[in-house]
Amino acid sequence: MRYRVVLIPGDGTGPEITEATVRVLEATGVKFEWMEYLVGETALKQKGTPLPDEVIEAIRQTKVALKGPITTPIASGFRSVNVALRKALNLYANIRPAKYMPGVKSRFPETDIVVIRENTEDLYSGVEYFMNPETAISLKIITREASERIVRFAFEYAQKEGRKKVTAVHKANILKYSDGLFLEVARYVAQQYPDIAFEDRIVDNMCMQLVQKPELYDVLVLPNLYGDIISDLCAGLVGGLGVAPSGNIGDDGALFEAVHGSAPKYTGKNKVNPTALILTGAMMLKYLGEAEAALTVERAVRKVIAEGKFVTYDLKPNRDDPTAVGTSQMADAIVKVIKAGI
Repeated sequence: MRYRVVLIPGDGTGPEITEATVRVLEATGVKFEWMEYLVGETALKQKGTPLPDEVIEAIRQTKVALKGPITTPIASGFRSVNVALRKALNLYANIRPAKYMPGVKSRFPETDIVVIRENTEDLYSGVEYFMNPETAISLKIITREASERIVRFAFEYAQKEGRKKVTAVHKANILKYSDGLFLEVARYVAQQYPDIAFEDRIVDNMCMQLVQKPELYDVLVLPNLYGDIISDLCAGLVGGLGVAPSGNIGDDGALFEAVHGSAPKYTGKNKVNPTALILTGAMMLKYLGEAEAALTVERAVRKVIAEGKFVTYDLKPNRDDPTAVGTSQMADAIVKVIKAGI
């Protein structure tokens, strides 16, 4: 079987890590038909828009896409292409695993957490305006429908993956209507999954708990903004965004992406770590039903990182280590392990 996948190389170092990821995925023997499209700054320069309509239509047809990092201007310029894609395709669930890998510098080797983030509303709805020149207002939108959808997704994910507990994260002690509604819905849905333990945590307390005792947590489900922040915190527990995969799932398709930046200063230098997007590719394989291939990729990445010989500078104990390899060479090592059979 050959899978048709929309491939978005992205900006900056995106094309380099995307090329590395494609080689690793193809080394598993799974067949792909890659449909490449430009998005972000590159598309803006060539097509006059950072998100051409043809890209959204292509993903609707193939039902799956793999995307490298996109540069998003701060304060001015176009709004986030990542957010626009999630909204246009109704990719309401963002999955961010954070699992420690031997060989990656971390103070929390016991961490194995999955963050499930609601992707379509909250402050990211983009409903904001100036009340007057001195006052800007943003509206936090929480609906019962979207809250129930994401919480149910989290419990279904926990059941499918053999996870034992779901923790709902909120600020309902202060935001009694919006986060209060999210918590009310979470408690209602939890009653329908008696085999999965349920608890809730206030978001600020959750941040403290994660850096004190992350081993106590399993699956976290959160509204959009908290999910964005907490998922980065969890990535930091296991080594940073350079090793953190991500997938955006909807009822009719999925978009898998690296969540780290495009690192434009390293463009073309064969320097950046491809791990996050390669592990994201493994998530995509699992979504496609290629669970064995996904496991093969994960094992190969872990083996290469644990050995520490053919890894990029950021995965070395000393970031100035002259034995560090480039993006392409690390991908070569992972491909070699896959082809050797592990």
